[in-house]
This record gives sequence, C-alpha cells and structure tokens, in this order.
Amino acid sequence: MEKNIEFKDKQRIIQEFVPGKQITLAHIIANPDPALFKKLGVLGERSGALGIMTITPSEGAIIGADVASKHGSIEVVFVDRFNGSLIINGDVADVESAIRAVMSVLCDSMHFAGVNITKT
Repeated sequence: MEKNIEFKDKQRIIQEFVPGKQITLAHIIANPDPALFKKLGVLGERSGALGIMTITPSEGAIIGADVASKHGSIEVVFVDRFNGSLIINGDVADVESAIRAVMSVLCDSMHFAGVNITKT
C-alpha cells in the first residue's frame, strides 16, 4: 500500500560536510568576560584575547596550533584533531598576529581557502 504524504510550508535543511582544504572561521575575541575562560574549562587567571579557528580537514588544526604556538606569546588552549577546532589565548596583538600567521601558512603555502578574520 502506497501512502501519499504532503509537506506543505515545510522546509527540510540538510547540512553536509564537504571535504576540502578550508578555514571556515577565524575570529578574535578581545578581552572576553573572565567567565568565558571558566566555561571553556581553562584553568587559572586568564586575560587578553581568545583566537578561534575552525579548519578542514581537521588535521589542519594541528598544523595551525603548531604555527600559532611558534608565533608570538600565545598559549594553545584547545585543539581538536577530530573537528578541526583551535582556540588560542594571549594578548590581543599576539593572538591577532598568530591567527594571521596560521592563515598565511594554510592559505598561502598550503592553498587552503580562507575567510576574513573577524574581531569582537
């Protein structure tokens, strides 16, 4: 027996992960509320800025963490080699410089597609 199902005024959204070399997010949070560090599970007193990146393929986050840690006085707060997330901490200028260095290596040298660096 066949059923006819009507979908009136309904939309179905399908999100797909498309493999490719890309940076999908590069954002700097200048002087975040101290509670944000706590919510991220970061121990100790923190200040300055957070740099957040999402990189595909996810192994690119490991490269990004390496480049960032060698560029400026920053600390890698979080790197997820499965989802491609990278979070760094340091003063605003160092975080911005490290994010730019990661973008340069991944986009210019390794031909990843990039995004504009945003800041709040």
